[in-house]
Amino acid sequence: MKIMLATKNPGKIKEITKILSSSDIELFSHKDFEIPEVEETGMTFVENALLKARSSSHVTGLPSIADDSGIEVDYLNARPGVKSARYSGKNASNESNNKKLLKELQGVPLEKRAARYRCVIVFTRFKNDPFPVISMGSWEGFIATSPRGSNGFGYDPIFFLPDLGKTSAELSDEDKNLISHRAIALKGIENYFVNQHNYKNEI
Repeated sequence: MKIMLATKNPGKIKEITKILSSSDIELFSHKDFEIPEVEETGMTFVENALLKARSSSHVTGLPSIADDSGIEVDYLNARPGVKSARYSGKNASNESNNKKLLKELQGVPLEKRAARYRCVIVFTRFKNDPFPVISMGSWEGFIATSPRGSNGFGYDPIFFLPDLGKTSAELSDEDKNLISHRAIALKGIENYFVNQHNYKNEI
């Protein structure tokens, strides 16, 4: 099956491609099709993922997978949330977002820095698909007091996993792709494809 991956984020493309590599899916990206930027006007991860998937299906004519994700910090009443990518402003970078979050949590003890990554993956067969497949995943951790590690992207250098004693940025791609919020959400999409394949074989 040919599917368009509705993101220009190189980190997301890398992760999603690796996680779905064992599936019978041929993924296309912005390198194959020119897709416009979609203004993320949704109030939730689901709304934004739907906007991106439907826009991608409309432009390319292909079924599309879109991701919207972010980090929620309990102490900050679930901020940055849907604003995670541009938390530090219009021209935000991973580094500037991390710096802003660390500044807001300065002096806050680790036990009050609980956080979670959230990810919503949406699969649309066509633009106005009335029954899009929606899968969600979350990953619990804490916000570290300083960045550690060089792998991953986004808030990975400050997303601390107490059970492992590491930040997400200190994990290998293989280890991260077994337990991350995106891996969990993509598993739901992968299960949908498997079930569809099995159903077609039965009829």
